[in-house]
Order: sequence, then structure tokens, then C-alpha cells
Amino acid sequence: MDADLDELSTQSRQRRLLLQAVGGAALAGGLGVTGRAMAQTQPLDTSILDVVIIGAGLSGLTSARDLQAAGCESFVVLEARDRVGGRTLNHDLGNGVICEAGGQWIGPGQTSIADLARQLDVATFPTYYKGKAVYLIDEVTVQEDVSDGPNSNTDIVAKLNKLAEGVPSKAPWKAKDAGELDKLSIGQWLAGQGISNVDKIGFNMSVSLTFGTTPAGMGLLHYLAMINSSDCRLEKLEGVQGGAQESRLVGGSQILSLKMAQALGEKVRLACPVRKIVGWDRDVVELHTDQGIMRTRQVIAALSPALCNQIVFDPPLPSGRAELHRHWPAHAPMRKTVHVYERPFWRDQGLNGQIVQVEGPLIWAFDNSPEDGSLGVLSGFVRTGQLPHDPKTAQDTLSAIYASAMGEQALHPIQFHDLDWGKIDPWSLSCISPMPPGFWTQWGEYLTPAVGRMIWSGTETAQIWAGAMDGAVRAGHRAAMEALQALLQPRRNA
Repeated sequence: MDADLDELSTQSRQRRLLLQAVGGAALAGGLGVTGRAMAQTQPLDTSILDVVIIGAGLSGLTSARDLQAAGCESFVVLEARDRVGGRTLNHDLGNGVICEAGGQWIGPGQTSIADLARQLDVATFPTYYKGKAVYLIDEVTVQEDVSDGPNSNTDIVAKLNKLAEGVPSKAPWKAKDAGELDKLSIGQWLAGQGISNVDKIGFNMSVSLTFGTTPAGMGLLHYLAMINSSDCRLEKLEGVQGGAQESRLVGGSQILSLKMAQALGEKVRLACPVRKIVGWDRDVVELHTDQGIMRTRQVIAALSPALCNQIVFDPPLPSGRAELHRHWPAHAPMRKTVHVYERPFWRDQGLNGQIVQVEGPLIWAFDNSPEDGSLGVLSGFVRTGQLPHDPKTAQDTLSAIYASAMGEQALHPIQFHDLDWGKIDPWSLSCISPMPPGFWTQWGEYLTPAVGRMIWSGTETAQIWAGAMDGAVRAGHRAAMEALQALLQPRRNA
């Protein structure tokens, strides 16, 4: 891990130096290219943009922000949805209180998103975790302290942490034993460890929550890469205190994208899906959108690889990259509900609001109340297909589950919100990417290398914390740096 962190630190320094260099050139009158580079080319056609960014989530907006900081103003951000934020979204609960409908947590080691929040003047506050969680097993109710994560088998966790040391998060397919590790699912590996039923419950819940699939559907190599990303500590990946779920953002996670988009103004174009990309292998690329055709020298695709299947590429992409898109797992959309109460009454009982239902529609509920406790908020992740979509039925079904864990007060929410990410629009296929066995060793090498004028971004491409909001910010920084470097290279006439 130390070598990886040193490399990331070096990349951060390179990015700062590049931004400074390009920014200085821009002050001298460039379009984001230095005077020396401009002298080697013909005058630029101002109808051709320097960069088009596809996707106005955390990754795409971070790239746009970096380009602007470097003095490059010849760019736009195209967003298919009618809002910014990608897989982050806020529910407005009234009176200035929000609740996150999508990604929401940050923790130690996630320095990129923490830095972005500070720059945007967005504070954080600790996730509430004090007290016991409630497990519902058939008719049995069990209370337990799970503040360090749901997996209590320290021997199994230690084995996983040790294995993760040899699986680099930035390129798990390059691990020494990648071929053997990638043959197994987490479930197969766990079965070989002879774990107890209690441990099976813990891993089933944690894998389902983190990756949107069961241990049987998740590749061991990918699991180890994610542990590697969190300092080779599964406890850090899954824990609250000292873990990746430690803190929330004041104003909700979407506020970061809202603030960045506000500063970018008309450079962000909503309801503008890209339907076709022509000439990605030439000096000038054409993007066919619902708002017309745009021409650009570089494209940053800041979106899930699975969404690229909705874009026609002319000519077709190289087979490796195209197959990566085709095989990318997009079956974990997730569904997140919100029960709002007049106060967080469960805290009076010494409970932290976490509820785990071993069998049934609820995977996990948790206290998502505002920092001041002015409202009681229980957010829940539910199993696909096991909760009716009728709002009243869904509310009552979950309320009854909460009541069995915390008492009759749970039967009387004052608000209910429900968001199934697989149904809200065509642009949210999957909140996370549960990589199956065999995927990385077959397709991983095609993940990040640029193809012609196409630069691949989005949280899935991050070297650490891939899949998290922090990974999205890191990927956005890298993509902007690649685009700026490409613009600085001598070019043939467009």
C-alpha cells in the first residue's frame, strides 16, 4: 500500500504542476494550450471545443472544475438527466433538512472528496452509531454492538486482509495470484474456511450492502482489491467509527455537485444525452446529442462503462474496450427508503437505529437523522423484488419490521420516501458494480487506457476507493490531467 500511496502522491503533484503550467499559459491568451504548442499548430477553430465531458456527476464536474482552474474555458459538460449529481441525490424533508437518496458517506483515507468538500465550504458531521443494532432472525430479536462492522470472525477478516496486501486496487488483474483468486467467488472462498452460520449472515449482509450482490456472485479478486483500497483492512471498508461510513456531508452528498455546477454555469447542459460519437479516432470528434452535434478535440466519458452501451460509436471501439462495456455488471441498482419520525426515539432505548433482517425485504436500516436530531430518520436498503412499489404498502411493510425491532412508535412515520435506482431513469442502471469471478483477469487491462480521443473516467476507474464518491473525485482529477496533457501535445491540423 505504501508504494501505491507514494505513486498517488506523485500523481497529485504532477496534476498541480500541470494545472499551474496550463493556467499560466491561459493568462497569456491561450485556449488551454501553451504558447509553444500553439506555435506548432494552425490557428484553432473556435467552433471546436477543447473538451466535452459526458456526465455531470462528481467525476465529470470535478474534471470540469480542474479544466477551468487551468484556464481552459473551451469545454462543456453534457448530462443526460435533468439534474446534476449522478448517483448522489438528496430528499428534501423540509425546514432545511435533507436525507440522502444515493451515495452519502466518507471516511478516513478518502482524502480527495474531503478536500473537495473543504474547497466548496461543505462541512461534515459524524454518522450516528452509538448503541446496539437489532438483528431479526425469524421471530427472534437479537441486539448486538456492530460499530466495527458486521463481520465478527477476526480470523477470517485477518486472512482476507493478508490476502488483500497482494492485490493492488488500481490493477487487481496484475496481482501475483490473480488467475487463481479470480476463479473464486467470495462465497466459494468462505465455504472453504468452514465459517459458522452467524458469520455467513454477517458476510451476506455486508457484501450485499457494499456490492449489491450475494457472496456467491462477487469475485474474490475484486473483494480483495476493495479491501486493499482501504489500507488492507476490511474493518475500515465496512465500519462506521474509523471506517468508510464514518461521516456525512452537511447539506447532503448532492450538494457538492450542485455547488460545482452552479460555479460552472451554462457550461453544464442538462437533458442532453449523447446518442452517438463519430470519429473518436480522429483529431476532431463529433458528439450527436439531443441538443445537436458538438465537435471537440478530447472527450472525457465520466459515466459507468455499462452506460456506454447506450452510445453508438462510429467507428466501433476496439474489441477489448467494447467487450468490457458489454460484460460490465449492471445488476445492482439498489433501492433506498426513508422513514421520517418526529424524533429519533430509538436512541432512548440504547439503539443506534441499525436493523438487519436476515430473511425478508429489508437488508439493513440505519439512523440517518440530521446532526441536531431535530427529526428521526431511518433509511433502509431493501432487497430487489421483495418490497411492493405501492408507496403505502411499502411504508407499512417496513414500518412493521421496524416496530418489531424498536417498538410501536415505528408504526407512525410522518414522511416516507422511496427511490428504486433501477427505475428512476435510463441513466442509473447500477449504483455499484458487483464484479463477478473471472472479470478482471479477462477485461481489466482495458479499463483506463484512452482510446483515440476518448478518456475514460467515473468512479469505476479510480485507483483507490473505486465505486465510492471519493473514487469519483479521484477519477475526475486524473481525467482532467489526461485531457490537458493531450491538448498540450502538438496536433495535426483539425
